[in-house]
Amino acid sequence: MAVTIEDLYRNYGILADAKDNLSQHKDAYQVILDGVKGGPKEKRLAAQFIPKFFSSFPELADAAINAQLDLCEDEDVSIRRQAIKELPRFATGENILRVADILTQLLQTDDTAEFNQVNTALVSIFKMDAKGTLGGLFSQILQGEDIVRERAIKFLSTKLKTLPEDVMTKEVEDYVFAETKKVLEDVTGEEFVLLMRLVSGLRVLQTVHGRQQLVEMVVEQAFLEQALNPADPDTVDRLLQCTRQALPLFSKNVHSTRFVTYFCEHVLPNLSTLTTPVADLDIQLEVLKLLAEMSPYCGDMEKLEANLNMLFTKLLEFMPLPPEEVENGENSTSEEPKLQFSYVECLLFGFHQLGRKLPDFLLDKVDNERLKDFKIRLQYFARGLQVYIRQLRVALQGKTGDALKTDENKIKVVALKITNNINVLIKDLFHNPPSYKSTVTLSWKPVQRTEAAAAAAAAAPKRPSAEEMGSGGSTKKQISPLPRRDARQIYNPPSGKFSASIGNFNYERGGFRGGRGRGFGARGNRSRGRIY
Repeated sequence: MAVTIEDLYRNYGILADAKDNLSQHKDAYQVILDGVKGGPKEKRLAAQFIPKFFSSFPELADAAINAQLDLCEDEDVSIRRQAIKELPRFATGENILRVADILTQLLQTDDTAEFNQVNTALVSIFKMDAKGTLGGLFSQILQGEDIVRERAIKFLSTKLKTLPEDVMTKEVEDYVFAETKKVLEDVTGEEFVLLMRLVSGLRVLQTVHGRQQLVEMVVEQAFLEQALNPADPDTVDRLLQCTRQALPLFSKNVHSTRFVTYFCEHVLPNLSTLTTPVADLDIQLEVLKLLAEMSPYCGDMEKLEANLNMLFTKLLEFMPLPPEEVENGENSTSEEPKLQFSYVECLLFGFHQLGRKLPDFLLDKVDNERLKDFKIRLQYFARGLQVYIRQLRVALQGKTGDALKTDENKIKVVALKITNNINVLIKDLFHNPPSYKSTVTLSWKPVQRTEAAAAAAAAAPKRPSAEEMGSGGSTKKQISPLPRRDARQIYNPPSGKFSASIGNFNYERGGFRGGRGRGFGARGNRSRGRIY
């Protein structure tokens, strides 16, 4: 015989009046449990009554939890929401892990209000028992369905950082780190990014040792012990994703040496053949930007000279020779070579950073003919650079505030930063002996409030010297002048010098195609259906 509304209220009254003798009214509680088999009204009442007396009938604990779970899966969304709302009341003692596991599985709902209710319930039990709740979440991340795994990872990456220190204790954070390392054995690219955000925010890892541990995790995922296959876009993408996650971890005490070495030995030689799964991405510029950002944190390097030589060789590729002149003194070709400032900024900065570790490289490690060729390229590039700097300053002159915020002027501001950076670095190399003392901020780094004003100030008229690229106010002896044949009239640099992605270095799109496996390979099949 079906339980009615009247039955539920009557038995609720019996239990409410029993006070200290609740355990003697097991039959009354069983009637309330049977309410889940009734109609919508009975189910809504049962969803509220079952948790109220749950702790008084430990022998019926499994039956009570299962009854509440039936309501969590009801066809009526309002009943599901009510049942989910009450689930945290079952999270006592040994039940916390099971309730957390259940709530994690319920994250797969497509109903927004219901999804939010599950999130609220999870946060609620987190504050009761953080480690137990994490046990349920990580259990589903490791063994649950893909949609549950995905949403559980996103929950952890967004919610943990909002919890107070009395909840996220050192013991809890250590547990998060240990479990995350297990998950990282089998992840997609997107999951890897989310999990790195999660562990990077743990207070227990904000020490030098902690940061080093995080770098080790990334190194393992990046497969730096293997040669790079430039024709495999997923392999290249994995390396870039891993490098991006490692970048914020590097410092004067946590070195980027292994990544910089790998880029010099395996990436730069294959720069022109690199492939990527991301449409419209300038993969060469992305790689060069990453290398530039890492280079200041490079420690002692075993093959420093060889790696510097690779950087030097690649720099020469992007710094063209002046066009040949015909007898009347005019260029033999109708077009001047394109000056790729964005690429050169990255390569020149990286070379400048590593050059500090071997300051005699250009003097003792490069033969005379090659050095002469470099000086010719350097001076030709510097002359074109001066023209463009003056053009940019004129274009930005007098512009402040909103005028500098237009898309066109934003590009010009960044372009001025790029050209000024290159100018400073070239001046250092024009010193005799070459100097590596100047410091610049890479053009794509976040703009400080004062920088826009500084850019406007830089746009003010300035009388250039005859050879600005060799001045710099230094008292040191300069490089000897080049042959007269190179001292031709300054020209207007052609268009197309800057990458379309100038100033834009935010990239976390896509993942690693082909599923998961160790380091983003194919994950095994999982059981389907309810596994409460």
